[in-house]
Amino acid sequence: MPSDLVVVYHRQPYEQVMVDGQPVLRENKSPNGIVPTLKSFMGRDGEGAWVAWEQVDDEEERERFEKVVHIEDSYGSYNVSRLALTSQQVRSFYHVTSKEAIWPILHSFKERYNYDPVDWPTFREVNWAFAEAAAREVAPGGVVWFHDYNLWLAPGYLRKIKPECRIAFFHHTPFPSADMFSVLPWRQEIVESLLACDSVGFHIPRYAANFAHAAHALTGAAITEEVETRDDFSPTGMALSEVNTPTKLSHRGRDVSLSSWPVGVDVDYVGKIARDDETTAQLAEIREELGDVKLILSVSRTDYTKGNIEQLLTFERLLERRPDLVGQVRLMLVSVPANRNMAVYEEVQRTIEEVTGRINGRFGRMNWQPVTLISRAIAFKRLVAYHQAAAVCWITPLCDGLNLVAQEYVAARLDGDGTLVLSEFAGAAVPLAAAVMTNPFSNRSMDAAIDHALDMPENERRERMKVLRERVRRYDIRAWMAEQRRTFEAIAPNAVGDAA
Repeated sequence: MPSDLVVVYHRQPYEQVMVDGQPVLRENKSPNGIVPTLKSFMGRDGEGAWVAWEQVDDEEERERFEKVVHIEDSYGSYNVSRLALTSQQVRSFYHVTSKEAIWPILHSFKERYNYDPVDWPTFREVNWAFAEAAAREVAPGGVVWFHDYNLWLAPGYLRKIKPECRIAFFHHTPFPSADMFSVLPWRQEIVESLLACDSVGFHIPRYAANFAHAAHALTGAAITEEVETRDDFSPTGMALSEVNTPTKLSHRGRDVSLSSWPVGVDVDYVGKIARDDETTAQLAEIREELGDVKLILSVSRTDYTKGNIEQLLTFERLLERRPDLVGQVRLMLVSVPANRNMAVYEEVQRTIEEVTGRINGRFGRMNWQPVTLISRAIAFKRLVAYHQAAAVCWITPLCDGLNLVAQEYVAARLDGDGTLVLSEFAGAAVPLAAAVMTNPFSNRSMDAAIDHALDMPENERRERMKVLRERVRRYDIRAWMAEQRRTFEAIAPNAVGDAA
């Protein structure tokens, strides 16, 4: 049955496990994260469908592979249209083009950019396959909602296949400045595809402004509407602040709306987990193990954009500068490898392990280890318990589209205490300006921020946390979902006109 809303995302909306040698589809264990959030749209906006890819190499398996499976779970009833990609296609499209060429430019790491191994025809081929699958699933007047940069070309292809289709796109990463974006040889093709959308969404105004400027420079698209950035989204003097927010572009007789609204966390769910008996027991266990030692918690993927190494070097300087803190503070660094097959991430992980070993060797004692490095994901209940136990949550990426960990820490602090130290180059810094801000490119700024966090009096901690909790609640996942629905409704009249 054709669908009123088609979500197009590279990940599948379920977990696939083997039972007695047969693949079984199971609902995601945790209701927290972007996949469950997108699934929550299924069934609420009419008939829903999802398009994703699965790696299938075996020829016999490809012949019997079900391209469309029907899913019924707690989120509703919907189809999943699956693209059977070979390992070569996955490597070329995702690991090489997306991660080695595009990812570093999105995060303004020009020196990490690697164009040589890119097979752009394969990237086009995969994006075309996503567009075709979406075209098969969408009902007349329905919305196709693309997600993230590895599907940049799909909206333009879909517009050719179904000119009357309503197309939305949400960008989950930063969008770089026009001069940085122009490093990509395919810049024109990418921008023209995004301009085929009816709406393009971003986390914060800066990313929308960067896209608007790149679109104008490359295609002549004009900013035809902008508004003054709302008060709680324009912290004065911060790295990612924007005085005005562009909301509409005009290109070749078409209007493209731009939205700026951050994906939030499920505050109610995090609060429920924080109150859970099992979490409470784990929190008591953690506090007993810590004793009087202050815990600094840092959680991220292993990636050169996340600032893990800069953070470790700052902690090493802290113990050098302040010997009184030796034995009194502990850094727990959760750095989870995301792409184990890529040499660049192996290099980052190796450096993290080397610096951690050096710090523990220099400052460790028989009854105290300054850095605990965890290189695997932690169960969410235990992570929430660590959030509640941590005196400081230290989130200092060199560049980050948003950062949900910072929001989870705030949502977990039902006691109204705790200190968030946040890089001003994380998108989350825009709504969470009450955190202790730091510039991770400056040793002096990093040193001052961690000193301030550790020495902050209780009344200041609670004043800051009160503001942070209000902001996290205001921009929670339900607010983002409501904003996306408003976006869909706003483009509906154009779609009716086009179809006529």
